[in-house]
Amino acid sequence: MSSILTNNSAMNALTTLRNVNSNLNDTQTRISTGMKVNSAKDNASYFSISETMKSESGMNKAIGEGLTLSKNSVATARLGAETLVDLAQQFVDRVAFAQTEGVNQADVQKELTSLSAQMSNAVQQSSFNGENLVSTAGNAGGSARSVVSGISRNGAALETTKINFTTTDLEAVVGDTSANAADNTSFANIDISAADATQLEAALTAANTFLTSVTSAATDLGIAEKQIETQQDFLSNLTDRLDSGVGSMVDADMEEEAARLQSLQVQQQLSTQSLSIANQAPQNILSLFR
Repeated sequence: MSSILTNNSAMNALTTLRNVNSNLNDTQTRISTGMKVNSAKDNASYFSISETMKSESGMNKAIGEGLTLSKNSVATARLGAETLVDLAQQFVDRVAFAQTEGVNQADVQKELTSLSAQMSNAVQQSSFNGENLVSTAGNAGGSARSVVSGISRNGAALETTKINFTTTDLEAVVGDTSANAADNTSFANIDISAADATQLEAALTAANTFLTSVTSAATDLGIAEKQIETQQDFLSNLTDRLDSGVGSMVDADMEEEAARLQSLQVQQQLSTQSLSIANQAPQNILSLFR
C-alpha cells in the first residue's frame, strides 16, 4: 500500500540517520576531548571511581610537596649534626692530647674555645625555612616529631599515616660560653686551662659523652631523612599508578575512535542517501495518475 500522508521508509531512514548522527557526535566529542567518560551520564560507575581516584592522586601530590619541605628541614638539621660530629671529634682529640704531661693546657683551651664557637655557629645556621631541628627553639615541643606521610582510605573514611622520628637539642649540648658552668654542663663549659689530672680525665669523659650524643642525633636525623625520601618515592609511584588507572577507565582509545569515525561518516552518507530515496517514493504515485 502506498500513501502520500505516511512514508514509513522515510521515517525508518530518518531514525537511522538520527542514530548515526548521535553516535558521530559522541565519537567526535571523545576525539576532541581525548576522553570516553566526560561526565556521569557517559558511565556512572567509571565516573564515580575515577573521581575518587583523582582525589587520592591529588592528595598524594600535595602530601609529597609537604614531605619535600620536611625532608629539607631534616636534611639541613642532619648536615648541621654531622658537622658537629666532626667538630666534636676534634674537641675530644684535643682534650685527649691535653692529658699528656707537659702540654700547655692554656693553648689547648684556646683551641677548645674556638671549636665550641664553631659548633655554636653550626647549630644556629642549621635552619631551613625558619625551622631548626637541632636548636632549643626547634625542640621546644619535645624531641618527638612526626610528619604526615600519606592518606589511608577505609571505605568512606580517610586517615593520615605518619613518619615519627626524634630530634636532639644540640644547642644545649654545645652550650653558651656566657652560661654558668654549674648550670650548663656542655662543650662550652669544659675548661682545662688550669685542670689537674683528675679534672682532665673528667673533661675527657664529658666531651666523649657529648660526642656520643651528637653522633646519635646525626644518626636519628639521617634515618628520618631516608624514611622521608623512601616515602616520597612510594607516593610518586603510587600517584602514577592511580593516574594510569584513571586513564584506563576514562581515556578514549584514539585508534579505535578514528576507525569508528570513518565508519560512522560512511553510515551517515548512506543514511542520507537512503532518506533521499525514501522521500522520492511519493513522487512515484504521480505516475499512477498519468
